[in-house]
Amino acid sequence: QVQVVESGGGLVQPGDSLRLSCAASGSIFGIYAMGWYRQAPGKQRELVAFITSGGSTNYADSVKGRFTISRDNAENTVYLHMNSLKPEDTAVYYCNGKGRPCGYDNNCWGQGTQVTVSS
Repeated sequence: QVQVVESGGGLVQPGDSLRLSCAASGSIFGIYAMGWYRQAPGKQRELVAFITSGGSTNYADSVKGRFTISRDNAENTVYLHMNSLKPEDTAVYYCNGKGRPCGYDNNCWGQGTQVTVSS
């Protein structure tokens, strides 16, 4: 099955930028989308952005115009470029893959990377 590993989280100030990376490995053929979710304490996990195998993207309303999802196919890596960060962006960010190679529920999940936006 596919394995995904996130990196790039950290502590930043409001207005700063940060780039998250998600590296996928394993039998990734058949994955039709990769994306990012986030979860803050006491809240359910929510979709941030995703990109399909064809290059189409989608964003949560709360991050439109600030975040950009991209991919590097040669490295099997998906990025989330986060600009103009706000305290409400603070959460654990999870990389997600969708498709049959991910297993019984067609979802691959990373372990998460913490993003904290605070002055």
